[in-house]
Amino acid sequence: MQPKTWLAGLAVVATLAVPVFAAAQQAGGTLKLYHRGNPPSGSIHEEATYSTTMPYQSVFNNLVVFNSQKDVESIENIVPDLATSWSWDSTKTKLTFKLREGVKWHDGKPFTAKDVQCTFDLLQGKSKAKLRKNPRKSWYWNLQKVTADNDYQATMHLGQPQPAMLALLASGYTPIYPCHVSPKTMRTNPIGTGPFKFVELKQNESIKFVKNEDYWKPGRPYLDGHDWTIIKSRATRVLGFIAKEFDFTFANDISIPLLKDVNEKYSEAVCHTAPTNISLNLIVNREKPPFDNADVRLAMATALDRDAFIKILFQGEGQKGGAMLPPPSGTWGMPDNVLAKAAGYGDKAVDVKKAQDLMKKAGYGPDNRLAVKVSTRNIATYRDPAVILIDQLKSIYIDGELEPIETSNWHAKVARKDYSVGMNLTGIAVDDPDVTFFENYACGSQRNYTGYCNKELQELFMKQSSMIDQEARKKLVWEIDAKLQLDVARPMIAHYNAATCHAPKVKGFVRKKNGSYSDWRFEDIWLQQ
Repeated sequence: MQPKTWLAGLAVVATLAVPVFAAAQQAGGTLKLYHRGNPPSGSIHEEATYSTTMPYQSVFNNLVVFNSQKDVESIENIVPDLATSWSWDSTKTKLTFKLREGVKWHDGKPFTAKDVQCTFDLLQGKSKAKLRKNPRKSWYWNLQKVTADNDYQATMHLGQPQPAMLALLASGYTPIYPCHVSPKTMRTNPIGTGPFKFVELKQNESIKFVKNEDYWKPGRPYLDGHDWTIIKSRATRVLGFIAKEFDFTFANDISIPLLKDVNEKYSEAVCHTAPTNISLNLIVNREKPPFDNADVRLAMATALDRDAFIKILFQGEGQKGGAMLPPPSGTWGMPDNVLAKAAGYGDKAVDVKKAQDLMKKAGYGPDNRLAVKVSTRNIATYRDPAVILIDQLKSIYIDGELEPIETSNWHAKVARKDYSVGMNLTGIAVDDPDVTFFENYACGSQRNYTGYCNKELQELFMKQSSMIDQEARKKLVWEIDAKLQLDVARPMIAHYNAATCHAPKVKGFVRKKNGSYSDWRFEDIWLQQ
């Protein structure tokens, strides 16, 4: 979102056409992709990983989406999906959607405004049916209710103005679910209105989707389907792509060091290198001794050599930053002079000495070292930085032992705070403070893995959310982000770039520059025969 432009999305009536493309597309063919592991489930609303959103997003539609042919996620690039138009009332607290008629769920039942109401009742915990996990419930703190005004009109009633609401609704994490299908079924056999239908998941083998022949959008999708092969070894799956066994890599799976290898061995491959809006960060369970001691937490954050992480893992293609994606790709990230005040961003030798003194104050030292398990998700993008973290913690008398956690269990484990120290990656669904602050730092949020809770700061979360002047909002966001870093809420290590690659015959794919979670509908992709 660019400063002072949200009013374009708050027009009294916003009616935008679905993107129109040239007539050169070819129909047919099955897109072949690889997946890095078993998705925890097929229910996007219950998961916090693109291990689920990337394959399953094509099953669903949102009310609105980010334009798939634009490379930036912003208010200006939001277009209708299941909604045909939207309008705000004069108080900017009622957001009304006109809905498409004639849309059917994959089982043939009609889509209506009741499904919109049911979806948000489910997310807010108001319905009889319950989600097993609800990682984004905190997004809807300001949503009082959703009403089905008639079969084809739904209204969101907000407690205060919220410029970012449309961006939240456009995220790949905000599909509309059917009233008549239980959350349990959505985990294993999801039903949507989207361009593809789920066929089957074979654990440790494959996932299969086929074209929705009754899709409401004329001429879409072009593909007959998309098939996924599950390969847990990154080296093996990347070699498979280089050998042209696959048309598409997993999202951001090609690290900067690997990209050189891909470019040398498969020179015609098309690779999109971009900021991922995913950060490496240290999570520390504040409820478990000795990490309930603020000195120990501060020592760990102060000792981090962030430049080393960026150099080793990303060959310099990464940035230090706070909770928000750093500029220039990010709209809300802190400038360097603000970030420099946070723990661990000064001279590294001085910082390590400060951290050692803090550990000695807490009772640790060369002759009394702290042994701890460092938990992380058992995939390369988590394990590799965890190894570096363990090595760096040795300098402040902490001996870490790597504890790899099965990828499908990782988010549930840290959400229930079943860990002491963790090497984590945090993906931000939309580059907006309302996502980052409420999901990861709000008191009681399921995704607030460290248990951080600052009620005074949470008041500022709500204040920035309602601000119409986006330049003034940005300055308050910097103030909040700086405080999060000073409080060692979730010490940021680095924001990084990575590549997603595909075969040259794959057409119609545009990679976003500031997000990783909304690119995977596949309805505009086609294969050149």
